[in-house]
Amino acid sequence: MLTGKQKRFLRAEAHHLTPIFQVGKGGVNDQMISQLRDVLEVRELIKVRILDNCEEDKDVVADALAKGTGAELVQLIGLTVVLYKESRNNKKIVLPKVDKK
Repeated sequence: MLTGKQKRFLRAEAHHLTPIFQVGKGGVNDQMISQLRDVLEVRELIKVRILDNCEEDKDVVADALAKGTGAELVQLIGLTVVLYKESRNNKKIVLPKVDKK
């Protein structure tokens, strides 16, 4: 589970990214989830665009993407979903440490 500080950090990191996947009329499917898993392993942080013709609610789509890939939903802003999943082999992003109270 990401802290608020970590999410802010990831939102800043994701700001300059362009969405590399689109969810359209067909909604979320297994093939898309599989491709997203592969891309997340390489990049860790990605943006996914939900197209206007998508028939599912954007919150449902964002949730399905996060659950399906095992990633953290960093942000849903407008129709853009930001996902983060720590890579096993290609760790690039160093998250801010969690302050222990």
